[in-house]
Amino acid sequence: MKINAKDFRVREGGEVNLKKWPTIVDPVYKSKEQYQELLSEHVAQLSSQQQLLYASNRYAVLLIFQAMDAAGKDGAIKHVMSGVNPQGCQVFSFKHPSPAELQHDFLWRTTRDLPERGRIGIFNRSYYEEVLIVRVHRNILRSEGLPDTPRDDKVLWRDRYRSIANLEKHLYDNGTRIVKFYLHLSKDEQRKRFLERIDEPEKSFKFSLADIEERKFWRHYMKAYEECLGATSTSAAPWYVVPADDKENARLIISRIVLDTLDGLKLTYPKTSTERRQELLAIRKRLAK
Repeated sequence: MKINAKDFRVREGGEVNLKKWPTIVDPVYKSKEQYQELLSEHVAQLSSQQQLLYASNRYAVLLIFQAMDAAGKDGAIKHVMSGVNPQGCQVFSFKHPSPAELQHDFLWRTTRDLPERGRIGIFNRSYYEEVLIVRVHRNILRSEGLPDTPRDDKVLWRDRYRSIANLEKHLYDNGTRIVKFYLHLSKDEQRKRFLERIDEPEKSFKFSLADIEERKFWRHYMKAYEECLGATSTSAAPWYVVPADDKENARLIISRIVLDTLDGLKLTYPKTSTERRQELLAIRKRLAK
């Protein structure tokens, strides 16, 4: 299977029905060995592109990962970005907002951590939590202390979608390229992975009773994701629905999409002016003595 990013991209302005999006597709790889080879190739290419991104200093890249629990966000970030220079890449995970963060608007805490030009920023969960978990659990909204909460839910979420889209368009216009991944996991595969977490000591620390409780709201989360994906996938900041029941396949798809994004920037090393070249030659001459 050849990876075509368009197969996973959410069309701008379209309605999303996640039941029609697969959680598993034919694998790109034929064996574990081939998977490792393909991933290594992608990682090496990402490393080279990241160096160009840093050297050119014209663009920033923001990768956003959203998913249900156990979909493989941490693993995807770890494996796909393993070859990137840590000095040029920052990862931020956003949990429940602190009391200080609740004193600000819902976009404030994440905008503080946006990547500067030349760097790749990764949000493991993001401001999208404000239209996902907050939508499913309305009690969280009350803790945000909004002065005028609309009684009509449609107005509330529409306004938040618009705020997010406006932010992302502003970032795009100022040189940040945003790629958003929803790791699409089936409920049954999540159950299997939860059992693995319980049975394997190196994974059990990730598991809590709250994870089981959240499964009760699966249908509500799917509805929240569907509306969110449809309302906020734009040409400036597209969403990609990545089939996540096969972790290895998901990583190859994600890495290919990131590579395509970087390739599309047509990055090059800065050109050396005649004056700068003469200066470098003079320095070289002094060092060669």
